[in-house]
Amino acid sequence: MSALAYDLRGTTGYIVADSRGRVIGKVESPMYGTRPDEPDAVAVRKGFFARRRHLVPVEEIEQIDATSGVIGLRIPRERIRSFL
Repeated sequence: MSALAYDLRGTTGYIVADSRGRVIGKVESPMYGTRPDEPDAVAVRKGFFARRRHLVPVEEIEQIDATSGVIGLRIPRERIRSFL
């Protein structure tokens, strides 16, 4: 299944894990870019008081498990971009 088939609008609160199974954080919100009605990425916060967030593009998502609330990525943690 392609990552573009996923609906990222309902993933707030999901846990995000990298390709090695290490937890990165929780989805804070979907990020909109090229189209106003379809998110291009998700903002992931590492902890409750963390100021820095990670930007995970939809192309890097390997699978979304709605039953457990986990998003699996196809890249390691080191390749994920961060922003304020």
